[in-house]
Amino acid sequence: MASQVFYRKWRPQTLTEVVGQEAITQTLHNALSSHRISHAYLFCGPRGTGKTSTARILAKAVNCLTSGGNDEPCNSCSMCQAVSEGRALDVIEIDAASNTGVDDIRSLREKVNYAPNQARYKVYIIDEVHMLSNSASNALLKTLEEPPAHVIFILATTEAHKILPTILSRCQRFDFRRLSQKDIVSKLTHICSTEGIKTKPEAIQLIAKSATGSLRDAENLLEQLTTYYGSKIGLPQVQATLGITGDWRARELVKDIINNDISAGMTTIHSVNSDGLDLKQFNRELVEYLRALLLIKSGSNEAVDLTPEDLAELKELSAGASLDQILRATKLFGQLDFRFDNYSTLPLELALVDCILGMKKDERESPARPPEYEPRQPRKVTTPTPAPPQPKQEDSKPVPESKPEPEPVTAAPKIAASPTTPIEADGEIERLRLNWRQVIEQAPPDTKRSAALAILRSAGVRPMAVKNDTISLVFKHPFHKEQIEKIENQRVAARIISNFLGRPCQVQCILEENHLLKEAIKMGAQIIDTEG
Repeated sequence: MASQVFYRKWRPQTLTEVVGQEAITQTLHNALSSHRISHAYLFCGPRGTGKTSTARILAKAVNCLTSGGNDEPCNSCSMCQAVSEGRALDVIEIDAASNTGVDDIRSLREKVNYAPNQARYKVYIIDEVHMLSNSASNALLKTLEEPPAHVIFILATTEAHKILPTILSRCQRFDFRRLSQKDIVSKLTHICSTEGIKTKPEAIQLIAKSATGSLRDAENLLEQLTTYYGSKIGLPQVQATLGITGDWRARELVKDIINNDISAGMTTIHSVNSDGLDLKQFNRELVEYLRALLLIKSGSNEAVDLTPEDLAELKELSAGASLDQILRATKLFGQLDFRFDNYSTLPLELALVDCILGMKKDERESPARPPEYEPRQPRKVTTPTPAPPQPKQEDSKPVPESKPEPEPVTAAPKIAASPTTPIEADGEIERLRLNWRQVIEQAPPDTKRSAALAILRSAGVRPMAVKNDTISLVFKHPFHKEQIEKIENQRVAARIISNFLGRPCQVQCILEENHLLKEAIKMGAQIIDTEG
């Protein structure tokens, strides 16, 4: 007999053997025992979660000669064996991706009315049903709603949102969920013990983690490993197959980030590059480690799937870092793009420097109390110390006590105005024009990194007029004007100017060309009036 791949050889044959879908299998088991089989089912969910396998089991169960369609299939009678081997004439599997036209559905509607050849029910399993065209889906509606009593439809799909609502309303829907790592590990361990494969628990854990909830992917990877390495599989073999470096320097780089050590971080990155490791995969592992650190710092320890030793190391590392610091590092390294150059260390180096310097800059720009609200220290007034009394001299006239001469009063030195001290001016518009640099410097701390502040800082922006609560700003470049006119940027610009003026105001944007044109028209009108 020809050998079979693992996912076919270990395909579940009863509802009890279906892994990780207990709610669905229990519902179907109850429906069988109570003779409440529906005429149409919809199985939807991610790949490799048991949709087609459950459909075949249900087809065997309703036609089983031993149980009479009231219980699990026996898998020993002629009908169960025919369905398992794919030669049952009354169990028809249709690939909707290849039969998308309305003619295919019309042919199906014609054949539906014929009675089963051997089985009790004629079961149609339509896989990837979302690939049917609109006309084909509409052609299926009537048959799907009121099929003959001897027909059962089982529709399977990975994208239920693409199916017509009219089809969804005619089916009993079952949502298959991604399998947990625990369920996949249990199934793989059973396969390894039966097949005589010697593996380490950490290797099985890594296979289950890389499968991302798909049992079929995990079984395929296990077979690939046994084909290449034989019956002994360890963690290094799994890492090599998946392209995972498993390098300790990913954790070392995280420690450098937490300790704000740019020099050590650069050394770590260049060490990884000089050893020829895949930088994209190294960054992926780095982000995974930062994510685990973020979860632990936020108190979600149960969401981290690590060994007790690694968990203790992460807890110790997270104690010396702030949540903002970890969040910033995770975002920066998680957004790196290695699509065009997988061999340059520049993206990693820039992210490292930006992460560390950015945190230091934020700490400098957000002091505990803004400088403008710091109370002035009272000036210390020094009083002269009275002279000690002179001892009395004998045989001499008492000398009248002389008053200490007052110290000459000198004028206090003039303190030079600081660059952030506003210049007094008549009228708010003149005050804004003369102090535009101070308007930018005294912006609220939460606007320091905004795009609006960067545009206001540019040389092509200046205040032009104040009317009631509206400040008119003239822009030299149309791009700057369009950016400030965005709702969020306009609010930030108004906050910055309001903070300086001490009252709420709004911002109006004017392009310099339009402003000069209006001024020219106004001057021309005045000249005409004068000449007239």
